[in-house]
Amino acid sequence: MASATKKMRAVQVTKAKGPFEMVEREIPAPGPGDVRIKVQACGVCHSDVLTKEGLWPGIVYPRVPGHEVAGMVDALGDGVKGWKVGDRVGVGWFGGSCGYCDSCRRGDFIVCLNTREITGVTRDGGYADYMIAHAGSLALIPDDVTPVDAGPLMCAGVTTFNALRHSGAGPGQVVAILGVGGLGHLGVQFAAKMGFKTVAIARGADKETFVKKLGAHVYIDTEKQDVAKELQKLGGARVIVATLTSGKAMADALGGLGIDGELMILGAADAPIQLNPISAIMNRTATKGWSSGSSIDSQDTVAFSSLTGVRPMTEVFPLEKYQEAYDRMLSAKVRFRAVLSTGM
Repeated sequence: MASATKKMRAVQVTKAKGPFEMVEREIPAPGPGDVRIKVQACGVCHSDVLTKEGLWPGIVYPRVPGHEVAGMVDALGDGVKGWKVGDRVGVGWFGGSCGYCDSCRRGDFIVCLNTREITGVTRDGGYADYMIAHAGSLALIPDDVTPVDAGPLMCAGVTTFNALRHSGAGPGQVVAILGVGGLGHLGVQFAAKMGFKTVAIARGADKETFVKKLGAHVYIDTEKQDVAKELQKLGGARVIVATLTSGKAMADALGGLGIDGELMILGAADAPIQLNPISAIMNRTATKGWSSGSSIDSQDTVAFSSLTGVRPMTEVFPLEKYQEAYDRMLSAKVRFRAVLSTGM
């Protein structure tokens, strides 16, 4: 067990729109109901912009970002049950909740803005050697999933996995993944492993071989093909999972939904999505947003990934290269998830 008098590295933001800085801090001790995690890897997610730019209300600075955390339990606070020192754990966007209102009790944490904790936003996250987390925010990581692979599964992974398993699609039905980036390359793998007829939609003929290696049965190239028409040739999509941020691309795909089809929006669109109401009425189609999941959802995600071989594609950076990792993520140059490694 690490001594609380020793020092650790942490990458923090001191104010909204301020720069990152690496500082030395004392290793914190966990309070009641908390655990201390020795961080081994932390994914760099686009949502870290919320902390960096001060886009979430009420952030208290300085704040350490990072909500795609994988590591080991290093110390237990009073009252923690079900976990022990040495357990391999992950922490995602969901950092715990008070359990007071009906939303929290139902597990609908995402609708409650007042009582939930958000890792790396309302409390310090994983851009550090150690972090403190609520015991209720932990997800168990199987032995065969490395920390570098587990980190992105805590956010990009659970978002796509959870959306697909709650989509209502059944085995053999057409499920399209719109966008094959940081989320989409995981979405294609999950959809294929879940038994859906998986369609990958992206730009450029060069991606066809790649997405088929991920498990896609069909590839639609938006540069040369009409997405809606191609999906209708397949009988219409039961679900289109939109992982990109183009509102136009989402609107263009809507016509590819089949009867009772649903567009699930995972990416924050850059423009309003235009909807044909007549088509929506006649085909009973729906548009639905989806965001992340709770700790048990993260645990289900990594367990499914362990069983089926789903893994993120990553670029790994040592913790001290945090700026390079963040910049590559922000510029969309990273293939496909940036991950900080503490070397611990």
